Amino acid sequence: MAKAEYFPAGARVVVRDEEWLVTRCDRVANGGYALHLTGLSGIVREKETIYLAELEDRVEELKPEATTLEWDTSPKHRRARLYLEALLRATPPTDSGIYLGHRGVLRQARFQLEPARLALEALRPRILIADGVGLGKTLEVGILLSELIRRGQGTRILVVALKSLLAQFQQELWARFAIPLVRLDSQGIERLRRRIPASRNPFTVVDKAIISIDTLKDDGRYRHFLEHCRFDAVVIDECHNVANSDTDRGRLAALLAERTDALIMTSATPHNGRPASFATLVNMLEPTAIANPDDYTADDIRGLYVRRFKKDIRHEVEDEFTERDLAIDRVPAGPAEEAVFDRLATLKFRVLDHGRPSGNSLFRTTLIKAWLSSPDACRETIDTRTKTLTKRDGPRREGTDADLAALADLRILVELAAAAPTAKERRLLALLRERGYAKERGPKAHSAFPRILIFSERVATLRRLEALLTSEFGLTAEQVKIFTSDGLSDVEQQALVEDFGKQDSPLRILLATDVASEGVNLHFYCHHLLHFDLPWSPIVLEQRNGRIDRFGQQQVPWIRYLVTDTQHPSLQGDLRILDVLVEKEAYAHQNLGDAALLMGLHSPQNEERRIAQALESGERQLALVFEPPKEEKDLIDLLLAGAAPPSTTPPCSAAPTLFPDAFDFVRTALADLAPRPHGPPPQIPRPSQSVQ
Repeated sequence: MAKAEYFPAGARVVVRDEEWLVTRCDRVANGGYALHLTGLSGIVREKETIYLAELEDRVEELKPEATTLEWDTSPKHRRARLYLEALLRATPPTDSGIYLGHRGVLRQARFQLEPARLALEALRPRILIADGVGLGKTLEVGILLSELIRRGQGTRILVVALKSLLAQFQQELWARFAIPLVRLDSQGIERLRRRIPASRNPFTVVDKAIISIDTLKDDGRYRHFLEHCRFDAVVIDECHNVANSDTDRGRLAALLAERTDALIMTSATPHNGRPASFATLVNMLEPTAIANPDDYTADDIRGLYVRRFKKDIRHEVEDEFTERDLAIDRVPAGPAEEAVFDRLATLKFRVLDHGRPSGNSLFRTTLIKAWLSSPDACRETIDTRTKTLTKRDGPRREGTDADLAALADLRILVELAAAAPTAKERRLLALLRERGYAKERGPKAHSAFPRILIFSERVATLRRLEALLTSEFGLTAEQVKIFTSDGLSDVEQQALVEDFGKQDSPLRILLATDVASEGVNLHFYCHHLLHFDLPWSPIVLEQRNGRIDRFGQQQVPWIRYLVTDTQHPSLQGDLRILDVLVEKEAYAHQNLGDAALLMGLHSPQNEERRIAQALESGERQLALVFEPPKEEKDLIDLLLAGAAPPSTTPPCSAAPTLFPDAFDFVRTALADLAPRPHGPPPQIPRPSQSVQ
């Protein structure tokens, strides 16, 4: 047994043939010592354990004064140079330079390095990356995480994202930066549970993990685990979903912010127009930054976030962004469709929704919007409302029968229009034929069809389009698929996004609801996008277009808006707002960078409600709908003033080295390790690119 001996914290010892760092040494009841150790070598590196010294055969302290100097007799002091190079490469940087992140698999641009530089300059690396849609926030996260790992501050990493983005985020960090994240989706969690006891903390078993925010927010299942572990770095993707501190997501984010040293948050829409909302995110980064969430200055938030748009970085990556080929395709309604428009224009209801005077008029607008999507969507809306009216308990209110009769009459007209493809559906088929689709059958013919992304707000519309496209062009179930949150698990959503991004995938047309409009990369082999119906929200419109119009798109984004044009005079004037919506989003894309600035509401739901109210109130001054309030302008000025300016010094740095590059270092090491009796070491050809 080892002699009972005290070892001070910081001492290096050898126990069980491995090297350890002593973090604490406590006396135990029998007079011995308990050594709290952190591994330094081999398979025990970064592992923590406790050994009782008296139970070990040998505990040897490595004392500096016991170092033995040896002559280096290798050719040109090869072994000494290798030893010193290994020490240099293991020494973490102490400045804010970028040493490793810029060497990832990416088209390097200076603006991508700024978030990492800014975070590393702070006492704690905590930052909000609020760049616009399509600028590559995931790449900026990977650069910063690479630098933290290089500095020994990224051993334990937790990434929290939307469930549809788990696979994409995991693949990006692994393929571009060699950062391995264990995906804890529904299947991943099940596999982990089979491996560990029920009482074991899963977040101490996996050092680097990515998990859905909706899975993690289950307080009863995971909160106590999170409260008993710490992370070196936490990434919260699409952090605008956690800006409300009163929600489960907000409380989860606040807890994670306390349990980590490095905090990275990303969002293209980091605030909802209220200073208090943005202050919530800032206080997660730095709890002492803002004393009054409703009243703070640019100096309070400076250095905690970056926010750039395409117009700000276009001069750096001119060849990475191409101008959109964008057009509004107005399709005249057919006779059966005009009959529905005529009925909708004069439709009135007598029963109020939940006692609100505006409920009837807003429901009429809901019917118009559903009809603009498809007959099936309108029919679904009618059936839902009819079921609600007929299932009310007690005697029917006055006017209910009249409303049911009006809905029944409207449903008959919708059924007649649904019997054949609508004018907009025929126009969709014509556009696909122009893109190369034809009624040839067989997988070889279909493999030549370009990939098309088609958005609609209504699942009923997507199902109708799926049947139409498979019938018209002979496509199979593998070539046309629907992406929606209804009926698809997290694993199925991730698999569908991954399938659409593979070159050899048979998937040609992806029919998607707006669940696919946020954060998903769909541009790898697709540059065609069709809006079969228009969301009444500039934010959603920008997010949809950002799926293919983003950093790294090599083709011209081909974007078409399909709008049914009616001859009814009252509706014709009202629906002019759809043209204005498209025009405003294009203006924001070119000049503002953020479509949320158009209306100042910063919520798709609030924007849709505002446009619906404008239609019902007969508001003809459409410009007023897109005029943000004064307090919104004040907040934007505040954020612009607080944004970090670009650095004037080069962000990339080079670590000191004794070899030209890593290839020479490895080749020299192999030559030194090669056994002499077997002749010279193998000749390794130098790669075409320099390896650092």
